[in-house]
Amino acid sequence: MGVYANTVSITQFAISGELPKTDQFEWLSKKLTDRGFQSIENSTEESAEGWTLIDKSDLASFDSPSDFWRDNFVVFSLRKDQRKIPAAVLKSHAGREEGAFLAQNPNLRRTPKHKREEIKELVQLRLLTKCLPVPSTVDVLWDLKSGVLTLYSLGTKVIERFEDIFRKTFEGFSPVIIHPFARARKLLSGQMLDALEGANQSGSDAVVAMIRDNQWLGCDFMLWLLQRGVNGEGEFSVCRPGHIAEGEKFSAWIDDRIQFQGGGEEGGIQKVTVSGSQDSYLEAISALKGGKRITSATICMEKDENPWKLTLKGDTFGFASFKCPQVRIEKDSTIDQMSEREAVFYERMFLMDQGLQLFDSLFTAFLKERLTDAWNSRLQAVQAWLDGEQ
Repeated sequence: MGVYANTVSITQFAISGELPKTDQFEWLSKKLTDRGFQSIENSTEESAEGWTLIDKSDLASFDSPSDFWRDNFVVFSLRKDQRKIPAAVLKSHAGREEGAFLAQNPNLRRTPKHKREEIKELVQLRLLTKCLPVPSTVDVLWDLKSGVLTLYSLGTKVIERFEDIFRKTFEGFSPVIIHPFARARKLLSGQMLDALEGANQSGSDAVVAMIRDNQWLGCDFMLWLLQRGVNGEGEFSVCRPGHIAEGEKFSAWIDDRIQFQGGGEEGGIQKVTVSGSQDSYLEAISALKGGKRITSATICMEKDENPWKLTLKGDTFGFASFKCPQVRIEKDSTIDQMSEREAVFYERMFLMDQGLQLFDSLFTAFLKERLTDAWNSRLQAVQAWLDGEQ
């Protein structure tokens, strides 16, 4: 799943660092090309990683703006090729070589350790020349105007690899994941921002600590949205700038899949998943009454009959299976394939931006309630729901 897909999984980063005032194309072109992907197909290298063109994953030369520049967006891919010899194959071939060695040395009952290691290395090198590397790519979208970068993956190892190569490519620039507290900081100002900082439960600004110590943000947000939906309060107003005019109405609710986590009766961590369309939410109520917290949920949003859907990871605010309205591009025989792909790209960005605008409006509405005295009334309403009083 990548930039052109209607359903994607994304992690967003804020990019710190100052871009050149002039010659940005030359600067970006050189940086990306210098760390461009180099094929290992005709070598014995086990792995290789680098940047490639998003439309041509075999090419790593960023010579033309049309290859990777779209208005205020820079779009490219991170490619990794990996050779991997199955353990059973390596063991089998090494065993044959050890057998041949012992046959030549009948005075030995076992192959010496240093010789076994030597045989294993030689066999591995020989097999590597016969093993084609398996490629994998992940798309990257960098909005130079907002400073927000979108990585089309939620994988922990992919994120770590991306952060490492990005810092090496763009020295002086650092990608910082937009976790729940960081997203809240971007949305609030004035007294509301002061209230947010006062609610910060982390004693460190380190990303790992901010995510670990402020999990209440994601848990409370999803509990708030779940209870509002049950209570018939599923209508909201757009309050963030974007393609949709501020003040316009949209609907949002939690349904389909909810994950809970909490302590079990015998200690340890217990996880519960509630799947399928919910009616009375009896399983969810049981989990909440048992002291479990929502850690992940499917959120649906709708505006003018256009649907957006995503599974929110409460700790990191990663968007899994983020589905936007279907892109429909009218095909014209006079339009070449590259122009059509550009049209798809811009339409995809427009729809994804709308979905993010709705999500940020939803999260802002939650924050304005969570960080004020209004939260006490909400907790009472939640308790009344759990007790079956509504």
